[in-house]
Amino acid sequence: MASMESWWQDIRHGLHLLSRNRGFTVVAALSLAIGIGATSALFTVTHALLLRPLPYPDADRIAILWQRSPGLGVPQDWFSIGQYLDIRADNRVFDEVTAAIGASYNLTGQGTPERIDGVRVTSSFFRLFGASAMMGRVFAAAEDTPGQAPTVILAHGYWQRRFGSDPSVIGKTLSLNGNPYTIIGVMPATFLFDKEVMPAVNGIEHADLLLPLPMGPTARANRSGEDFNIFARFKSAVTLATAQADMDGLAGRMKQQYPANYPANGGLTISVVPLLTQVVGDVRLALYILLGAVSFVLLIACGNVANLLLSRGAIREKEIAIRVALGAAHGRVVRQLMTESLLLALISGIAGLAIALGAIAILHHAGPATLPRLREISIDLPVVGFTILITTITSLLFGLVPSLRASRVDPNSVLKEGGRGAVGTRGLGLSHHQLRRLLISAEVALSLVLLVGAGLLTRSYRRITEASPGFDPHHVLSLRVALPGQRYGTADAVTTFYHQFEDRIRQIPGVTWVGANYLLPLSSVALGWEPIGVEGFQPKTEGDGLIIASSGYISQDYFRAMRIPLSKGRFFDSHDTKGTPDVVVVDEQFAQRFWSGQDPLGKRIRQGDDGPWRTVIGVVNDAKEYQAAGEPPITAYYPLEQIPVPQRFMVIRTTGDPLALTGPVIAALHSVDAELPAFDVATLEQRLHDSLARRRFATFLLGIFAAVAVTLAAIGVYGVITYWTNQRNQEIGIRMAMGAEPAAIRRMVVQQALAPVGIGLGVGLMAALALTRLVNSLLFGVSATDLVTFVTLPLVMGGVALLASYVPARRASQVDPLVALRQE
Repeated sequence: MASMESWWQDIRHGLHLLSRNRGFTVVAALSLAIGIGATSALFTVTHALLLRPLPYPDADRIAILWQRSPGLGVPQDWFSIGQYLDIRADNRVFDEVTAAIGASYNLTGQGTPERIDGVRVTSSFFRLFGASAMMGRVFAAAEDTPGQAPTVILAHGYWQRRFGSDPSVIGKTLSLNGNPYTIIGVMPATFLFDKEVMPAVNGIEHADLLLPLPMGPTARANRSGEDFNIFARFKSAVTLATAQADMDGLAGRMKQQYPANYPANGGLTISVVPLLTQVVGDVRLALYILLGAVSFVLLIACGNVANLLLSRGAIREKEIAIRVALGAAHGRVVRQLMTESLLLALISGIAGLAIALGAIAILHHAGPATLPRLREISIDLPVVGFTILITTITSLLFGLVPSLRASRVDPNSVLKEGGRGAVGTRGLGLSHHQLRRLLISAEVALSLVLLVGAGLLTRSYRRITEASPGFDPHHVLSLRVALPGQRYGTADAVTTFYHQFEDRIRQIPGVTWVGANYLLPLSSVALGWEPIGVEGFQPKTEGDGLIIASSGYISQDYFRAMRIPLSKGRFFDSHDTKGTPDVVVVDEQFAQRFWSGQDPLGKRIRQGDDGPWRTVIGVVNDAKEYQAAGEPPITAYYPLEQIPVPQRFMVIRTTGDPLALTGPVIAALHSVDAELPAFDVATLEQRLHDSLARRRFATFLLGIFAAVAVTLAAIGVYGVITYWTNQRNQEIGIRMAMGAEPAAIRRMVVQQALAPVGIGLGVGLMAALALTRLVNSLLFGVSATDLVTFVTLPLVMGGVALLASYVPARRASQVDPLVALRQE
């Protein structure tokens, strides 16, 4: 085993060589630092989102349950109270089950009116999540029953923000929707009911309040109102598969016990989803794609450094030959060269960690707010360990082959050739030049895969932004208003309030149209699903019998305010009020699905199985109510004058900057009711922009990685061709002395790049065809085998590579033959 002294000699010698060859050291270290930094940053995000457990005891045993009905076309749905009680009582796999439902309240009596989000939970919620109050107490089992005094628990952040961390807050009251609630506890700062660590409950992504969820003795018979989330914790040793099998059996028993509630075409499936999987959501696939992309960047960086080391090794062959001739063992030479590689990797690793820290800081500042667990993303010990690991691995990747290749020189041939044996000498079955060409092919192939992936996502994002959402988002201010039932308990009171409010808004200069909808496009509560019946519709298959549609409850000017065009018939007007014939407006998809080739006007639909039949009076263009990407669902719109819901999104079309009217609109609200808060204020343009934030960010990152990869590959081509021309300087000088034209020299040099670049493009194209199918679910309006992308980008990659080879080719064609011939 080597002594410490000999190791120290290797280290000192390696540092001396790196400092003496500063140009080589800077280029190699920078290439590796970019690869290591980007990889470490992506691993940091991956670790925070996918590997770090949620901040609850036994978090890996906690799951969220979803009701999935195959015939409905709804990916996930909530449960009724009766279903929750069935699951709690009849399961065999959970040691704790709890229910929760989101609720928002108007807070008054505490200064400026405020809209505040809360979640109603059963007392088992705190046991399931291993949570206790920092001050006061949590809910007792008795508070799960009706008739108890109203109580509330404050989230730690809200306690600090609203009450200034007042320690005497316990026992005080909050006026929520006009009712007094006694504060009984404050949760610790470590417990967050936030989308970053907890799935949204009925659209509530951040809860400042926790309230009890009482259930009466007849609750189990309640099979309607499927609005409740269910969380459960596995018993020890129970697996996800076992839990799912138990829920499958329970769903079957529920369908047998309550056949009227689960028609055959709707069915019932209870899905068990690990809590972490639910929190991360659809980020997982995009994150894995980006992690694979950045790994390609690291491999390309390693290939570049390996090329540099091969070139440097060829230059040092005479030095190594002398050492071998003087008795140095091959293992000793390899160790010295590997030590130099390890030192280079260490320098690169430190610089890469700095790059990763900068990237994480930028992510915190500019990353999309929709990215889950964003605040938890930080450089920690696992990330530092990962950086050390990849630093070590990269030192082996880029250093081993050049070291072995350089150590196997033949001292006799090298010393006889005067150091020029690098061109033809073979080791490991390949010459230096062949190894470098092989690395170039690999770099070009990896770069092309990234470039194609980035190109597909970019074209997809462009298609999304160019596609019309079905409404005009420009110059529209939106905000939400919710009326408390205590003061607005009748339909007439609700209608009167909104008439007065809309009239006050219309008086504001710059306002052109005012509309309202119970749900607003692209909001956090953007889509309302409801079963509907279509008169005379005969399903083609059993699964078509139960129809689910998106429901909009709108004012008569909503379509005008949103600029959703009318295709046929008419909009709602002042005659469509309570007591008049029930009417409905549908979108074109709805009309096409059920009345293709027929006039939809005069046809009838109804909500559920027992709602009144409503006559179709109009057809409007399809609007993307839920998400900018993808096809919108079929939608039915109902007049708010006939169904006066107390909570509404107001949409106000203006002639100028809509945000400039925020103050006047809120003043108009308070002129009607000074105790009502306006909340969720934003322009439609901002909502549309925010809805694409995650997709835009992933596209941007992949584009950055592709650009870095192409740049590194170009540098690699440039380095190889530069080395090749330097080695053949004499040959080029002779050719020029014998009359060769500069253009012929340039062609000869560029041709040296054609073979490895061509091979790389071919391999990369085949790999891209196979791998880009992974991004298919992220694409919109673009095929994973898009012809434009697969034709254009290989040409771009080839052009960049040839340009990188042309620079040294041009330099070679300008060499002075006399100088070149005198170099030996």
